[in-house]
Amino acid sequence: MNVVKASVQPLGWMKSLLWLAFAVACFHLAYASIQFPAAGLLIFGYAFALVRLADQPTVRRAFYFGLVTGYLCYAPQLFFFWRIFSAAAIVLWLVVAFWIGLFTAMVYGCSRHWGKSKAMWLVPVIWTGLEYFRSELYYLKFSWLNIGYALSNFRSNPFDVFGMYGVGFVLFAVVSVVAHRHLLKRASLWWVNAVLLLLIGLAFFLGLGSALRTQYGGKSLSIAGIQTEFPSPSTLPKILDKAFGKHPEAEIFVLSEYTLDGPVPDFLKDWCREHRRFLVVGGKDPLGTNDYYNTAFVVGTNGEIVFQQAKCVPIQFFKDGVPAPGQAVWNSPWGKIGICICYDLSYTRVTDRLVEQGAQLLIVPTMDVEEWGRHQHELHSRVALMRAEEYGIPIFRLASSGISQAVSRGGYVRAQTSFPGSLDILSAELKLPGRGSRPLDRWLAPACTGITAVVLVLLPFFAWRDHRAARLKKAP
Repeated sequence: MNVVKASVQPLGWMKSLLWLAFAVACFHLAYASIQFPAAGLLIFGYAFALVRLADQPTVRRAFYFGLVTGYLCYAPQLFFFWRIFSAAAIVLWLVVAFWIGLFTAMVYGCSRHWGKSKAMWLVPVIWTGLEYFRSELYYLKFSWLNIGYALSNFRSNPFDVFGMYGVGFVLFAVVSVVAHRHLLKRASLWWVNAVLLLLIGLAFFLGLGSALRTQYGGKSLSIAGIQTEFPSPSTLPKILDKAFGKHPEAEIFVLSEYTLDGPVPDFLKDWCREHRRFLVVGGKDPLGTNDYYNTAFVVGTNGEIVFQQAKCVPIQFFKDGVPAPGQAVWNSPWGKIGICICYDLSYTRVTDRLVEQGAQLLIVPTMDVEEWGRHQHELHSRVALMRAEEYGIPIFRLASSGISQAVSRGGYVRAQTSFPGSLDILSAELKLPGRGSRPLDRWLAPACTGITAVVLVLLPFFAWRDHRAARLKKAP
């Protein structure tokens, strides 16, 4: 009985500050280095601390503790924003931190109005709904530093089959049960443990089934790319000649996003015709006099443009072209290849459409400016690992400056370049599977977002109703 009573008491300032410090420490250690995958498991401590921080005496304090936690987690990790946006970075850090504050405030509200024993079941739903909305749906959508990316390098992760948002759902389900286990009756606790074990077993089973489905079939493709950042167009044939000399077996060569400041020039078409090789190169497809599509062009062995794909999600606040009018896959001699440009890979709503169309490989020309710093490049490099794990297809991501990656269908890095790596060559032979598949969270996350929206509407209504009832009670 004493345990239950202690748990009902809201956190005081000292305990709240300790949980805040614990959350921040776990978050930064989980993202400390891409070289230590096991450190990603510390993200469990971050999630647990957020659930505990929601246990405040007022909704305002719950929100502010979440907001400060988010700010102290995100601002140091995204310090490169300052190099890009100057003082406006402070506002952007607050924007991403806001969602953590909203999470703790909503968990507090649910606990107050429905009780902790019922609210605990809403914790993973609210987290997933907010994370999905923040990452995919509104104007300032930004998916980096999500829960799933912290575990993208952890090869023994049993939740890959659930997708990046599914990972967050399962993780918060676990920590919510652990944080509120004293509220569960013994019989209920057995049921909860059984369900969690069933989910983990299902992940292993589906992951094994996916591996067996995609391990066989498909062709092997030798591909090479060269890191160049705003090169002079006249130097490109020499750069390609150098790469061809080192990797004559390569059948496709790749250059980064914005390698060209316009369409593909004739001398690159001549190079493809002379060497009988395909070339994927980033450039601009003019649209009227002022606008353009940020485009990846595919030049065939005959020197003609055989395919092109524009960027679907231009970067906010940048002159980055207009959104692509549609998406398609390239029916290459080796199979169906999807092409998405740089930031597009961060959005599942973009890459899902390519996988739905049967993409067996993703080629991703990318612009990562050297002056943004090593940490920005390391954070960006986590995205390709997660996508390859989610879909079960290989990814060839060629950046303007390190870190470029050739990732196999299981999320294993087969080759990568250094930072900054000017003129570094990335080459690999990748086996194309029969086809990829979408993880389970592609229906789970939108459903959680809908439920979260309903809860977000109900909580202020309940607060207004309670306030009105209290006022009427005081009235003479």
